[in-house]
Amino acid sequence: MIEPSNLPFEALGIHSRRRFLARNAMGVGSVALAWMLGEEKLLATPPNVPRNPRSFDLKQKVSSIPPRAQAMISLFMHGGPSHIDLFDPKPELTKRSGQDYQGDITFSFVDRASKKLFGSPWKFRQHGQSGTPVSELLPHFASIVDDVTVIRSMHTDINGHEPSIWFMNTGRAQPGRPALGSWLTYGLGSESQRLPAYVVLTDPGGHPVDGVRNWSNGFMPPLFQGTVVRSAEPRILNLDPPSHLKGTLQEQNLNFLARLNQAHLTRHPGETDLEARIATYELAARMQTSAKEALDISGESLSTKKLYGLDQPETREYGTRCLIARRLVERGVRFVQLFVNGQIWDNHEGIKTNLASCCRKTDQPSAALVKDLKARGLLDTTIVHWGGEIGRLPVTENHGAAEKAGRDHNGQGFTSWVAGGGFKGGISYGETDEFGHKAVINPVSPNDYQATLLHLFGMDHTHLAFYQNGQSQHLTDGKPCRVIKEILRNA
Repeated sequence: MIEPSNLPFEALGIHSRRRFLARNAMGVGSVALAWMLGEEKLLATPPNVPRNPRSFDLKQKVSSIPPRAQAMISLFMHGGPSHIDLFDPKPELTKRSGQDYQGDITFSFVDRASKKLFGSPWKFRQHGQSGTPVSELLPHFASIVDDVTVIRSMHTDINGHEPSIWFMNTGRAQPGRPALGSWLTYGLGSESQRLPAYVVLTDPGGHPVDGVRNWSNGFMPPLFQGTVVRSAEPRILNLDPPSHLKGTLQEQNLNFLARLNQAHLTRHPGETDLEARIATYELAARMQTSAKEALDISGESLSTKKLYGLDQPETREYGTRCLIARRLVERGVRFVQLFVNGQIWDNHEGIKTNLASCCRKTDQPSAALVKDLKARGLLDTTIVHWGGEIGRLPVTENHGAAEKAGRDHNGQGFTSWVAGGGFKGGISYGETDEFGHKAVINPVSPNDYQATLLHLFGMDHTHLAFYQNGQSQHLTDGKPCRVIKEILRNA
């Protein structure tokens, strides 16, 4: 009997490195050949993929169809605002509160789950000429309902925060893709060459859940990622050069650096990281005066500051960011997104206290933004979005005492609202069932929402594409979706 250790490698099915590299289709010889063919520009390229290295910039681009919107401000409410306590009144839920829910429910936290229906503790009243019902928690939103489309049938069909955030913000329920702001700036560029095209206004309490991926450029060049503006002064770090480098010396240094970078880029075309860095240097120099002016609210009138709630501690911080957002789009920034810290709307317990606190922070500033844009003639061309990634269940997540009751996640149906930029005002679209659990009439998926936004910006969601590794990538990911023309003016 021959011991296995005495058998030749080949008999054991084992090959030496030399033999493996010589015979394997993916060996060094094949890699070297592919490299040589690439260097000689002899590799075949799929017919739908651009052959030459692409150059990227943020210069303003012409849309394929006449646009109605020029800019967008997204007020993203991480955590899942409770739609049945804010925008979507359910008399049947109130009537049967305390009874067992007979339908199927997917719980995120089974150990705290209950099937006891939990009617909203807050009253709803109709407001505006449209008669839109609004919770007493949102008195300021109630004053703008005639300028707003309330979408009551949003759904991701996912209960988790992160996958739903990715779905709402990037078009697919998985990480690593470009955010909505990246797609808009990639497709349209920026009206301003002195300010970033895509600006992120973060909360002083910290980043939202999932952190910097909320404004990631994904597989796009870094040029299209969100530029973070800090919540405290200085809002942009290192914007000013040291005093001994200001003036002519700084200009000479920047010009010399630009020549070196351009020469290097000429030798290495298609290096998107280098292109982004060059563009960032150039933008930073232009921003030294433009950004300071845009972020300085000291010249705003007292009445404007009061409108946004800057005279009250509960609304001062969020109101300041909403006011800055208006100043940015006024100066040509394409996309501004405001985030809250963590996921403050994730009211698993103590919803009577916590939901009211979230509303006090955001209600007045959000409504003020719509009013201010309208007064300045900007609302017609600026989309304002308010909403989160999920809603809440109609049953209680009861931690024992009544004051600790909350609501679990609900990705089957929830509410967002949009205003301006071609959306109709004073309408409600879609419906959830009689308990507010599932979207049942005119359901709106994240991809429907994204397709509609692109349409208002003058782009067809099936045509806006980015080529990555030979594949055509889209914001809406090629999934069945539609432009929701029923909620658009003169559609």
